Amino acid sequence: MTDLAWIDLALTAARPQAMGALLRYFRDLDTAEEAFQEACLRAIRTWPDKGPPRDPTAWLIFVGRNSGVDQIRKSARNTALPDENLLSDLSDAEAGMAERLDSSHYRDDILRLMFICCHPELPATQQIALALRIVSGISVTQIARAFLVSESAMEQRITRAKARVGKAGLPFEAPSAAERAERLPPVMAMIYLVFNEGYSAGADNSDVASLCDEAIRLARLLLRIFPGEAEIMGLLSLMLLQHSRRDARQTADGQVILLEDQDRSLWDRRQIDEALALLDKAIRHRTPGPYQVQAAIAALHARAARAADTDWREIELLYQLLEKLNPSPVVSLNRVVAFSKVRGPAEALAMLEPLAQALDGYFYFHGVRGALLVQTGQKGQAREAFSRAIALARSPAEAAHVRQELDKLKEELQAS
Repeated sequence: MTDLAWIDLALTAARPQAMGALLRYFRDLDTAEEAFQEACLRAIRTWPDKGPPRDPTAWLIFVGRNSGVDQIRKSARNTALPDENLLSDLSDAEAGMAERLDSSHYRDDILRLMFICCHPELPATQQIALALRIVSGISVTQIARAFLVSESAMEQRITRAKARVGKAGLPFEAPSAAERAERLPPVMAMIYLVFNEGYSAGADNSDVASLCDEAIRLARLLLRIFPGEAEIMGLLSLMLLQHSRRDARQTADGQVILLEDQDRSLWDRRQIDEALALLDKAIRHRTPGPYQVQAAIAALHARAARAADTDWREIELLYQLLEKLNPSPVVSLNRVVAFSKVRGPAEALAMLEPLAQALDGYFYFHGVRGALLVQTGQKGQAREAFSRAIALARSPAEAAHVRQELDKLKEELQAS
């Protein structure tokens, strides 16, 4: 791995805790973010020559804090910046910082950062978008794709959220137990969106796919603070079940392998067993929620030794429950897929049509529609649906998979 590649991974991993510490210190989102970015730039300049610090997170906090303080002093008093050598020649100055990272309030910096971004005074969409940008450093382009909106619209949403946090004078201390409980839903939603960003990248993009590990780590941390919260158990179970299939989801050359065609011996049984135990524990609380239901659906796939053994009828019933708990066109689309396995493609197509307007810009909608049209013999319309899906694909692997179906259709149409 090159120096720059290693540095990039280190900066990504360190970002949540470093940003949390800097935000606690400066009590301003923009100042904390600028201080972190300055620390990252200095790391890119100095680490290749001087070697990596003993604790990258501590180094970034130390340098970011000094940089932020210097910038504030320069702006307020027109005081000259210290000599560059005083900032760059850190020797072992971060050692004390590293020790403090393992104790007291530093342990809670990541969660404090998440709770601030997900403050109830912000609209839900702004909470999640801001947390994705600030906590995990996901680009505006990636966040916009997750929300199915334009990049400019997402940029405005994040800017408004930052401004609202600044004007509201929100407290930067860790919230009380009651406040934490109120903020759990948007925090969990943010964690799951981080996971989905990594999951959609596929195994061929290890840097982005590592977001899955980051989301799972944050969920574990959340569960340690709320050990009796069934929905957090459901969220962690869901992510573990989905992540367990990572090695089976693509071919060696990056082609997508559908769930029903995956080699189930490649599924990570350790993650599956942990997820099933978590789900069983969550169900015993008898407080069903959307994450628990989604985990139950994923568990039915995990428990099936072969694709043919999948209990699609039970899955379709669970999607009905999910539609009641968390109604959305995407949930309804997934229910249509399960329904098609039980009642056939013709009836499923009829269920699909009312979703066309809401999901016209969604890759999977056109992929599902194309597959159902093929099964009902409507190959001309299927070709149009697959072409639309290719245009909306979020990755080369997704586009290549649909293109295979499209090429197969063209050959059949030419032969007929």
